[in-house]
Amino acid sequence: RRRGCSVIATRFITVMPPKKRARGRPAKSQKEESAAKIAKKDQGEEGSSREAAEETPASRTRKQEAQNSGKQKPKDASAPPDQDLHCYWLMKSEPESRIEKGIDVKFGIEDLKALPKQTDCWDGVRNYQARNFMKDMKVGQQAFFYHSNCKEPGIAGVMKIVKEAYVDHTQFDKKDVHYDPSSKQDNPKWYMVDVQFDRMTKRFISLAELKKYHQQHRTKGGALKDMALFTRARLSVQPLTQEEFDFVLSLEDKEPI
Repeated sequence: RRRGCSVIATRFITVMPPKKRARGRPAKSQKEESAAKIAKKDQGEEGSSREAAEETPASRTRKQEAQNSGKQKPKDASAPPDQDLHCYWLMKSEPESRIEKGIDVKFGIEDLKALPKQTDCWDGVRNYQARNFMKDMKVGQQAFFYHSNCKEPGIAGVMKIVKEAYVDHTQFDKKDVHYDPSSKQDNPKWYMVDVQFDRMTKRFISLAELKKYHQQHRTKGGALKDMALFTRARLSVQPLTQEEFDFVLSLEDKEPI
């Protein structure tokens, strides 16, 4: 199954110009700077001695309270997660037959539904960002099963994550279409999760329909204005916000536009 694509990243090195001295502030000679440092040190030591001599138990208590009030409080473990954390996903697979290296990579939602326990591993992802998204997935999270590279791409159903990321064995299988000779057993590059069929959507929600909503929401505001399906279209595994997920589900009960 071909569920990922490669991305080539280019590194740029920026050479920073040398810092300029602030205008209107003449540079000091080394002697002047040394003298100023010694004077400042002497003043600091004198001030510290005077403060130590004048400090009372009450002033020490007030000083300690002031220091404690300025310290940053540790984060509460029970606090809600960051807003940027995604708990919903869209995962692409090809529902139509396509032969690659003598193997049919077809895998649609009906194929998942027909498997024992309606469960399978989501292998073959060969894109680093998509792999990282899978490593963020948690058991129980929901994902749209998206049919891609076919006559009518779009969302066909819903599945859930039943096993978190673990090593994708296909990267070491020389007979598999996703074999990666650069990946090593002691330092694997690629991971996968296990997914389980949940349900078919009440109707097929096409890419063309989603694109119309995306364009409307970009202009007037709305849930799909930043949807990764259009802003990061090449990714085979994409994050969704709860607002995006809920909006797409709401389309089940509406007529296509």
